Amino acid sequence: MSTVKPYSDSDLSKKQQVEQMFDNISPKYDLLNRVLSMGIDVSWRKKVVKSIKASNPKTILDIATGTGDLAIQMAKSTEAKITGFDLSAGMLEVGRKKVKEEGLENRIEMIQGDAENMPFEDNSFDCITVAFGVRNFENLEKGLNDIYRVLKPGGKFIILEFSQPESFPMKQLYGFYSKNILPQIGKKISKDQSAYTYLPDSVKAFPYGEKMKLILKNSNFVQPFDKKLTFGIASIYESSK
Repeated sequence: MSTVKPYSDSDLSKKQQVEQMFDNISPKYDLLNRVLSMGIDVSWRKKVVKSIKASNPKTILDIATGTGDLAIQMAKSTEAKITGFDLSAGMLEVGRKKVKEEGLENRIEMIQGDAENMPFEDNSFDCITVAFGVRNFENLEKGLNDIYRVLKPGGKFIILEFSQPESFPMKQLYGFYSKNILPQIGKKISKDQSAYTYLPDSVKAFPYGEKMKLILKNSNFVQPFDKKLTFGIASIYESSK
């Protein structure tokens, strides 16, 4: 798997570049998400919440929580105590404001940190989610190993991540959109030229489908399965410890 970084002219590590990128775009991130996905990302998250609700967790860790969209949806649909965890201080600042506006400060705690080296005890959480975040890990295997460590035995692990449509004509349409249209809209709204060139490039380089399930198996997660969303533009991967 090739390493794709947001800023090709920077000497910083991928982790540092990802943190910098999300700090840069955090004020416009929610708007960009809605515009670039045409609002479909909301329904994708609802599918994750539905699956989590079925397992009735008491504690949830939402890694790459960003501005807290998934964490807030989970708090409204479950009784769980939720920890939002993210590398970017800028994204968390926006997320904390949203959590406060929703009156959920007693249910959601937002913590800054590195998903590959988390400050949590072994076997701490009933459920762990990562929405559009594993693609940004500097070392995917290291990140998955730490997720496995802090997940309770029998606990559920759910990834929501971009994948790639494989059938005509969606494959061709999505390819054109992600290469030509998405970076232009992203640049105009976020004022960060590289951020939305990085998005399609990182999606293209990232494993999906059978490859992703094999990676989960190799990290000791059991019974991984995937659900394709919107013609394969995104996928949900579920597994357990």
